Amino acid sequence: AKDYELRQYEPAKWVSTVIRGETQKEAMRQGFWKLFHYIQGKNEKEMKIDMTVPVTCLTKSGCTDFKISFFVPFEHQDSPPQPTDSDVFIEERKAAAIFVRSFGGFASPEKYAEEAEVLARILRNRGQPFHEDFFYTAGYDSPFKLFNRHNEVWYFKK
Repeated sequence: AKDYELRQYEPAKWVSTVIRGETQKEAMRQGFWKLFHYIQGKNEKEMKIDMTVPVTCLTKSGCTDFKISFFVPFEHQDSPPQPTDSDVFIEERKAAAIFVRSFGGFASPEKYAEEAEVLARILRNRGQPFHEDFFYTAGYDSPFKLFNRHNEVWYFKK
């Protein structure tokens, strides 16, 4: 479909942190820096790890906890260094079929929510079963990139 795609993701490890009781924008900021410190060497091996994309944020309906995650690079998937910050953890995500809607520009929490609602409406209209109680935002660009930005919202297929 031209307004969304269905992707199949393999199992993979992500480094994550949960920020509680903040706005999504503030949670993204705090979470990004915790994870950035991890890849800069705040881990048991004091190893620098390349920054990867996307940066995801798990958003649940009516919840003020946000899980921010970086994809662990392929060369570290087998044994990523353990975080030394107790708020940071390695998470193994299972294989999943994910409905994805892409959009450009600078994505605010409001824009992500709007795009998620559009995707949910399309999926409902097409009779596609999906987990409606949460979605992920996915950002692919540095804040310094001004043009041709790429953002996504993800709903997991049931």
